[in-house]
Amino acid sequence: MEVPNYITKSTKPAAIHKVMNEAIYFLVKFGIPIKGLTERKLERMAMAFLAVANVKDSKDWASVRGYGEAQEIRSLKTREIIEYMNEHFHENISSGSYDDIRRKDLKLPVLAGIITRSAGNPNAARNDPTRAYALSPKFAALIRSFGRDSWNEEVETFLRDHIALAEELDQKRQLQLIPVILPGEQNLTFSPGKHNELQKAIIELFLPRFGFGAELLYVGDAANKFLFINQAKLKELLFFDLSYGELPDILAYSSVKNWLFLIEAVYSSGPISPLRLIELKKLTAECTAEIIFVTAFLDRDTFRKFMLDIAWETEVWIADTPNHLIHFDGEHFLGPYKHP
Repeated sequence: MEVPNYITKSTKPAAIHKVMNEAIYFLVKFGIPIKGLTERKLERMAMAFLAVANVKDSKDWASVRGYGEAQEIRSLKTREIIEYMNEHFHENISSGSYDDIRRKDLKLPVLAGIITRSAGNPNAARNDPTRAYALSPKFAALIRSFGRDSWNEEVETFLRDHIALAEELDQKRQLQLIPVILPGEQNLTFSPGKHNELQKAIIELFLPRFGFGAELLYVGDAANKFLFINQAKLKELLFFDLSYGELPDILAYSSVKNWLFLIEAVYSSGPISPLRLIELKKLTAECTAEIIFVTAFLDRDTFRKFMLDIAWETEVWIADTPNHLIHFDGEHFLGPYKHP
């Protein structure tokens, strides 16, 4: 079975380079997320994992044993892991760096349950010198069976009953999606651009998840400021004059909740800041619906740029993690606030 070359720039001998890539392959298959990790971090995680598993060469995988599987129980303390890495993988890591093993190199495998922390002494304190690390017997058995035609199926079957760390970190939620209502089954066509890409995501991903059967009332486009508008419904809700220059990007109404969503799609500017919130509250003072203020972003990197500008008592939604909201604290979660 061909193993991907996760670590490409290593200066290690070919045999070590090979077994490190195999280690990362096992960790990825067992659900460890590696996106964003540097090659050096991958090397360190691979070597620490190899030390705990007592694997120096590719041929050693067939004989790995988990904690309690053999008469002689193998477990290593952090300083012993460093010694193993220095001796077998051409490292020169200071013994004083033992805390990095726990906090960095073995953090993900331990969280995923692939490596058992405090083997033989589960109640040991974090700084207890008797703490030791060992390979989980369940994962050890999977590693030993590597090479079988059915191996991928065995891993998938095992993971059905064990939430993979990558999935747990992603925290996917099973949400019942409710279609967004567009009169007459109307289709919307946006002009190209990141801002319109985000508006499309709000309509297709945000509103079905959090809109409580929302009906789209307004959305603009760079090429057409009034791409879609339901003037009659907005007038019925006593919404402010849409000729006003400070329109939100998207308006949607849930008749179930009597909530009107005012959504700003932020790509390069325009979050719901404290000043913008005051302005929108004044403009919607006569509205008969209760107002939900939402700022939407395409990704977390863009959100970070504007995070300090977001007003309290508003919501944030990020398109690349569509099942979650960020609630900027108020007295409750996702709901209108009544102000005197």
